Amino acid sequence: MVAQLEKNAQPGHQAPVNPRDSLGAGRLGTAALVFMIIAASAPLTVLAGGVPTNFAVSGLLGVPWSYLALGLILVFFAVGYGVMSSRIQNSGAFYAYISEGLGNRQGIAAAILALVAYNMMQVGLFGIFGFSLANLLNGWFGTSIPWWAAAAAGWLLIAVMGVRNVDFSAKVLGVLVALEFAVVIVVSIVALNVAPEGVTAQTVMPDQFFANGIGVLLAFGIAAFMGFESGAIYSEEARDPERTVPKATYIAVGIIALFYAASSWAFAQGVGPLQIIEQSMELGPDLVFVWLGEYSAIGANIANVLFVTSLIAALVAFHNAAARYFFSLGRSRILPGVFAKASASGAPVAGSLAQTVIGAIVLIGFAIAGATTQLGADLDAMFPILTLFTWLTNAAAFGLVFLLAVTSVSIMVRLNKDKTFGIFTRIIAPLIATVGLATVFILVMLNFPLMIGDTGSAALVWVMPGIILGSGVLGLIWGEYLRRARPQIYAGLHDQLDQH
Repeated sequence: MVAQLEKNAQPGHQAPVNPRDSLGAGRLGTAALVFMIIAASAPLTVLAGGVPTNFAVSGLLGVPWSYLALGLILVFFAVGYGVMSSRIQNSGAFYAYISEGLGNRQGIAAAILALVAYNMMQVGLFGIFGFSLANLLNGWFGTSIPWWAAAAAGWLLIAVMGVRNVDFSAKVLGVLVALEFAVVIVVSIVALNVAPEGVTAQTVMPDQFFANGIGVLLAFGIAAFMGFESGAIYSEEARDPERTVPKATYIAVGIIALFYAASSWAFAQGVGPLQIIEQSMELGPDLVFVWLGEYSAIGANIANVLFVTSLIAALVAFHNAAARYFFSLGRSRILPGVFAKASASGAPVAGSLAQTVIGAIVLIGFAIAGATTQLGADLDAMFPILTLFTWLTNAAAFGLVFLLAVTSVSIMVRLNKDKTFGIFTRIIAPLIATVGLATVFILVMLNFPLMIGDTGSAALVWVMPGIILGSGVLGLIWGEYLRRARPQIYAGLHDQLDQH
């Protein structure tokens, strides 16, 4: 103990973390963590939104293959990611792992980029949430609630949940994710039962995947997995994090890949492989509910309600991720120390409030733009879907895929410094993951004009990715500033990673 105190007193070392700057430890078991991870992926949102979009834009039937291929890449990524999460428990996962492998400056750049990406993903989801909830209520009660009012109700709910302890979020998400799985399973069973063209293997034939358009399949498919990496963000709050986080990550990736592949195949059978692409182009995200309504109006209404609650689950998951990045960077003094404030129950209250404020500012901005600009008039009711949701979430996915690729490189570098693990863990798995993720990143970049559509200025194709990559560049500059102007903070970053 004396030696540790002497070490912390030396220049370049930070003092031990104050208890009030710590998150609530030991609150999450494996099952709770799996629910938190899967909530960010939003199974029903993927089936209703991602699957028809992928069929429509790619023009291919091989959508199930895309989820299996991406899941395999992420399993290889999870090998090294799990090892790092067992060694380092830090709520800024990308930041911590890249700092360990590539250095503090690169870690700071990754942290700022991740913070921007998670905030964009969370805030962008308010667009589809507000649109979906307003449509649901207006259809039921004949009202004319605007999308931004419905989004504001969701914003308030997430704000309250964000400052509660993580146990509460885990319980709520557990219920919501279980309901999502139930409705997707029911949809799949109905689809296989009615299959107008019979149950066929047409959608899983290799020539429907390995064809022109495979890049679109992978670029759009990766969005379904965004948030799978969030298990490590909760490592400080997990029970036995050395085992819980890796196990939860593997389970979540496996469930997501297999479940999405199976449900997208089954749904294609329900609509009919010869009709699914045309119907997806015509109806888009409404296809699932219109199709289900043909067989059960009550079932379609229930699915609509659970679609909205699935978005609440995703909003909470990404809010929590952004809040914990604020917390980690505040504790490291990369951002002002006020962000390191946690509540008595261990919730990152300052980071949560910061994310809530960002959400309010962006929502107000888009609400005004929708009401006063020509673009808002042209798009009318679809404005929040085609702008707020599409622009921000696709830009966020672009940034998170980039971070996954860089993290994979960093893990490979770090694990090869001590050679504790075998060649598969140190080299083969992270190398396959790096090549796979880099390929997906390039595909996302090449297909970005398709992903954001033709709404707004053509400059958006450059502006949205530019915001993401620009935040990383600013992080590098800020890291260099800290190295030169605040060397004690900069030098103490590595020691703090060891403490957490």
